[in-house]
Parts: sequence; C-alpha cells; structure tokens
Amino acid sequence: MHALKKNRPLRRIVLASAATVSGMVLLLSLKPHTSPVPATADTKSPAVASSSAPSSGSGGSSGGSSSGTKGVSKTVTGDTVQTRWGPVQVRVTIKSGKITEVTAVQYPSDNPHDQEINSYALPQLRRETLDAQSASIDMVSGATYTSTGYRQSLQSALDSAGL
Repeated sequence: MHALKKNRPLRRIVLASAATVSGMVLLLSLKPHTSPVPATADTKSPAVASSSAPSSGSGGSSGGSSSGTKGVSKTVTGDTVQTRWGPVQVRVTIKSGKITEVTAVQYPSDNPHDQEINSYALPQLRRETLDAQSASIDMVSGATYTSTGYRQSLQSALDSAGL
C-alpha cells in the first residue's frame, strides 16, 4: 500500500506538467491579430470627387432618361447599407444616361479577412455594374453580405439619379 501512495503524487505532477506544456504550445501557436493598414481602405474612397470630370470607356449614346444635356456627368452617392460585417456605400457617375464609373465609398475593411474578400469582390461587382448598366448584377461567391449591400446602395444611387 505504501508503494501506491508514492506513485500517485508523481502521476499528478507528470499530468500537470504535460497539461501545462500542452497549453503553452497551443497559446504560442496562435497568430496574433494584426491591425488593418488604413492606407488600403483610404486609397479607394475618393476616386470620384468631381461631377464634371470626363470619363473614358463609354462609347455609344442611348439617350438618358435623367439628363437632358448629353455631355454632363452626374455623380450620385447611394445610401449607406449596414451589413453584418460593416457598412457598404456606392458612388455612381452617370453620363448621357449611362453608368460610366462606380466606386465603393464604404465597405468592410476592419480586418485582413475583410480586406482579402473585398480586394477581389469589389472589382468584380464594379465590372458587373458597368456591363449590366443597372443594379441587376450577380453576387460574388464568398462575399454575400458585401454583394447584397453593394446592390442595395447601387439601387438607391440609381433611384436618386432617376435611372
């Protein structure tokens, strides 16, 4: 009986040491949270500031329903849509009744994951908008919330512009 009592404290010490070492390894293997770089989000925001700036890439004219003068650009900012991951807001430039430029003014960029998603989703949504010339655009896989907010803000901007 005396031999069993000696093994028991040793077993507890070994188990406590193993648990401590395992816990330390797990803690040290975690990656620390890195703060987003503010310059990444701010460089895309002021892309369209002037409503009289000429735009490129738009060829034909189809007669605009909102503007009477053919050479006038109109820039409209849509409503800010609150999504699960943050606000989304779109600015649209319209010339001769055609969408010539679309810029995401606000979008989720609080962490590296949001930045990664939006780095591929926003250009794709922009292309879709310029191709469709409306808010009837496809969602981007993996960026559902951003796509939904983008479409809603785009529609509100188009409604404000009279398209």
